[in-house]
Amino acid sequence: MQTAPDAPSPPIVNRAWRLTLLMVGTLTIVRLAALFITPLELYPDEAQYWLWSRELAFGYFSKPPMIAWLIWLTTQIGGDAEAWVRLSAPFLHGATALVIHRIARRLYGGWSGLAAAAIYSLMPGVVLSSGLIATDAPLLFFLSLTIWAYVSLPDAQAGRRYALAAGMGAALGMAFLSKYAAVYALGSVALHFVIAPEGRRRWSPAVAGLFLIAVALVLAPNFVWNATNQFSTVKHTAANANWNAHQLFNFRELIEFVGSQFGVFGPVPFAVLIGGAVGLGMKKKLQSPDLLLLCFALPPLIVVAGEAFVSRANANWAGAAFVSGSVLAAGWLLRWNARRWLIGGLALQGLFAVFFIACMINPKVADATGLSNGFKRVRGWDQTVAAIIERVREEQALRGPLSAVAMDDRFTYNAAAYYGRDYFGQPGAPPLRMWVHEAYPQNQAETETPLDADYGRRALIVSLEGEYRPEIEQDFRTVSGLQIARVRLDKTRSRRVDLFIAEGFAPLPRDPVTGLPPKPKTAAR
Repeated sequence: MQTAPDAPSPPIVNRAWRLTLLMVGTLTIVRLAALFITPLELYPDEAQYWLWSRELAFGYFSKPPMIAWLIWLTTQIGGDAEAWVRLSAPFLHGATALVIHRIARRLYGGWSGLAAAAIYSLMPGVVLSSGLIATDAPLLFFLSLTIWAYVSLPDAQAGRRYALAAGMGAALGMAFLSKYAAVYALGSVALHFVIAPEGRRRWSPAVAGLFLIAVALVLAPNFVWNATNQFSTVKHTAANANWNAHQLFNFRELIEFVGSQFGVFGPVPFAVLIGGAVGLGMKKKLQSPDLLLLCFALPPLIVVAGEAFVSRANANWAGAAFVSGSVLAAGWLLRWNARRWLIGGLALQGLFAVFFIACMINPKVADATGLSNGFKRVRGWDQTVAAIIERVREEQALRGPLSAVAMDDRFTYNAAAYYGRDYFGQPGAPPLRMWVHEAYPQNQAETETPLDADYGRRALIVSLEGEYRPEIEQDFRTVSGLQIARVRLDKTRSRRVDLFIAEGFAPLPRDPVTGLPPKPKTAAR
């Protein structure tokens, strides 16, 4: 039995649920308003996901398909403006908070559902994720459904247990279609089965079979897609681990990752999560719900911390711990009667949420507080693409058609595809292509639209910051017409793109070991 020892009275349960609905509804409305007011542009990865959504598939080069499906759905409703591209994120996080309430209420009772939903909703990582479209929002939503089904299994009657098992498998399969970090949940179920008798009592051969069949059925189309595309998504995910880095066993990376979790999780909740896991574990005072949730929270934290130690890790890579971690933090704070710490932690997270919304609505707030660098990748892309299109039109008016506009950076390519969507692809406009730096494609743009001899007859080259311009020049017979365009991002920062015409694409062979072209003999002009 997973419910709290002292079952709360129905009035308390109902009041906590009503307050949760009010809180989540208010936050979602505020976040939606910010999406439609903000002048901030799409981050290039968001533009990439939008580009994927133009051609629906069961997989893409670097991600499973859910993100593209969601963008397709919302843009079919409202169009391709930035707010509609991002629309599903605040809704998904709001829905996740409501599911978290149900999980916490079942495991800890009383006000824990409201506390857990508030901790999750105001997590800095969730606050940031609610303002953009990324894979974390659908992942966390489907993981929350998976955990909810799992904690509900023991109390269900036989027939309902089968339905729960199938639903749990389908939810986990959808989590995998969102982000492969869902694998942690599969490991968590196995870990709970091994270390806890109640984990084993959840399962019968029929229940386990239904669960695994449901996971497999949902995942099957993505598996087939990967199999027919050389498992590109799986390879890209593995490559992100970067275990071939020159410097392994990096204590600094480990410390920075652990420190970053206080930032993305929230200082008080993360301290409670780690302190409770260590303290209660050493004293052997972990209760049954604690152990269950730790099986879901600790694996992503431990695995990604290990990844940071041997190579590197981004702060959000352990995001799969958010759902169970928020429930644990709420349950422990209420059990310890640490309401002041709970309120103080939520107040701190709430201040960050208000500040972030203010920065979304008016980026000058970030500029005034010295944080403009954190927003540089969501500013200036429209102007950057406008400068590219202007150069294209000038060249074609003066010297005739271009065979392509070729980029040396996927960020610029994705931004051009999105912010140039009303120009590129139209009659008379040259196609967008990618100059491939290495021997093999490193992203979907390089895979699907590589520059070749036909498209490289007379191309406009767009080099972000001019980083690869010397290498690009080596791959053409002639180059001419250099123009450096700068787009102001804030008072101190600007984005530079080098624009020049290149003719006669004949790429030099890439090094068989490094995959890179030979270094230029002379510096860029």
